[in-house]
Amino acid sequence: MARSKSNDKRNSSDVGISEVLRVPPHSIEVEQAVLGAMMLEKEAVSKALQYLEQGDFYSTQHQVIFGAMVELFNEAQPVDQLSVIDRLKRDNKLELAGGAYYITGLVESIPSAANIEYYAQIVLEKSTLRKLISAANEIQSEAYEGKEDVFYILDRAEERIFALSERRLKAGFKKFEDVLSETFEYLDAIHNKKWDTTGVPTGLSDLDSLTSGFHNGDLVIIAGRPGMGKTALALTIARNAAVEWRIPVGFFSLEMADYQIAMRLLCAEARVDSHLVRTGRLPREQWSKLSVKSGELAKAPIYIDDSPSPTMLEIRAKARRLKAEKDVKVIFIDYLQLIRATRASDSRQQEIAEISRGLKALAKELDIPVVALSQLSRAPEQRGGDHRPQLSDLRESGAIEQDADVVIFVYRPVMYKKSREKEGISHDEEKKAEIIVAKQRNGPIDTVKAVFIDRYARFEDYSPPREEAISNTF
Repeated sequence: MARSKSNDKRNSSDVGISEVLRVPPHSIEVEQAVLGAMMLEKEAVSKALQYLEQGDFYSTQHQVIFGAMVELFNEAQPVDQLSVIDRLKRDNKLELAGGAYYITGLVESIPSAANIEYYAQIVLEKSTLRKLISAANEIQSEAYEGKEDVFYILDRAEERIFALSERRLKAGFKKFEDVLSETFEYLDAIHNKKWDTTGVPTGLSDLDSLTSGFHNGDLVIIAGRPGMGKTALALTIARNAAVEWRIPVGFFSLEMADYQIAMRLLCAEARVDSHLVRTGRLPREQWSKLSVKSGELAKAPIYIDDSPSPTMLEIRAKARRLKAEKDVKVIFIDYLQLIRATRASDSRQQEIAEISRGLKALAKELDIPVVALSQLSRAPEQRGGDHRPQLSDLRESGAIEQDADVVIFVYRPVMYKKSREKEGISHDEEKKAEIIVAKQRNGPIDTVKAVFIDRYARFEDYSPPREEAISNTF
């Protein structure tokens, strides 16, 4: 027999009422046990404070009592029932805490403080569940109102959940013998790992010698004028990390489609002319090279997102998910100026500053290097003589220079040669490139030589000519 509409309405109403009347997770008895144990033994106070804060208690009475205990502990005063009662009297909070009789009963109800850590963990778990419910309610409310951008709401939701998951018991003192043991394990891991750098290797020997790779939490900026090879350098480093060392890599391509990125990687890997591939004029005998290298590249842990004009919130959400699912060790973004600001600002400089801060925050949050490509202003062209870029050339915002841990400029002298001058340039001269480390927060700055093979869109290590190598030995 079908239910009537009135029954459906009543059931729906009952559900709504039951939701309102649901009591948040808590345990008054366990909270009482924690407070009683803290007043029973001095050591129990230190143990409880490693886990709990005043707001972790559900009962207002217990919050007041715990607050008085923390004050006494910070003042190096005894934390027993008499001291707690006296402090609450002084602050006119004794009645709010339930009275002297209630506080005395807390101590008398627990025979031992031996299980204080177990009790404290239960209180913390209940508190976390309540905060999770509160966060869910706030998220639900924001979603119903719909006043904010949907990606802003998603980002706030993820931020709240991650904040709850990150709350852990902080490490206390360690015996020096244990610290030494862990240190040697770390040194042994560095010594035996597949690469020689302490950070994510770039695969370019001289650059790795200067930087020791890209380090966790760092924002790395690769900048250059159009045509210098910013994307080619980023793809070379991404390819080296993923193919040579099987390091998972994330690549946000804001300018090119994913198939264009794949084609660039494939041509560089197979060492075939990318122009011939794009125009469909690649000789048949070279197709086999593409086929073989395609199979090898397919196994590389490279993850590409080519969504156009994302906001910083979208990038952060996707990066978090990619880190959680694939444990990527480095993220590339090509390029910074194509990221949309979350909220419109009075000037583009302010928007770029917001984006730059967001990228640095993302690197710290995920604890991996974030490598962002950036445009330069026209200043290098306007300078007479030396066209090498400077930090002041970073386009649209000085915040990029400030937020970045490492700033790398790509410079190719041949790009400033006039057409008639290029005719007399040797093949070796044409391939010359400089990778200028203009800023390194935790290391030296210098310029390293490299080779850029234009038709493959690929950077390689620089090998000096025989005459230069001989002269350098004397």
